[in-house]
Amino acid sequence: MSWDMVLAFPPCTHLASSGASWFPEKQRDGRQQMGIGFFLAFTALDHVPMVAIENPVGIMSNVYRKPDQIISPWQFGDPYEKRTCLWLKGLPPLVPTNAVEPNPRIVYASGKTDPDWHAETRGLKGHARSVARSKTFPGIAKAMAAQWGRLEVCGRWA
Repeated sequence: MSWDMVLAFPPCTHLASSGASWFPEKQRDGRQQMGIGFFLAFTALDHVPMVAIENPVGIMSNVYRKPDQIISPWQFGDPYEKRTCLWLKGLPPLVPTNAVEPNPRIVYASGKTDPDWHAETRGLKGHARSVARSKTFPGIAKAMAAQWGRLEVCGRWA
């Protein structure tokens, strides 16, 4: 079976900068290397002409290479901040479709800030928190479908 396109969303649990304080433990027990290996498996799809790998800002910019594009949901109609990296092969960068003003950030007493949607996940634990934070916002998904879903590959439409 051949594939024209793969859109990969590998788990970021052990790769995202937001979890950097846990990196030493994850490196010692092998979880980070497993995450890196899974991510890199998508870079080895030589038989697939179009590949997009999505992950938040994190270690893959150093371990693999810099992303081709960094986007945020507010560029695609969802008023949220979430810097999202795209590593692209055979695909053009996404063109923002409906830039809106992102919601104000939550400011803590310490001076640290969080995007509003991110702050709302602070009370969640374990898997529920991971699922909530790994969300792909609808505007980005729609832009991927609209912009990449009509690309021609080898004389046929993907």
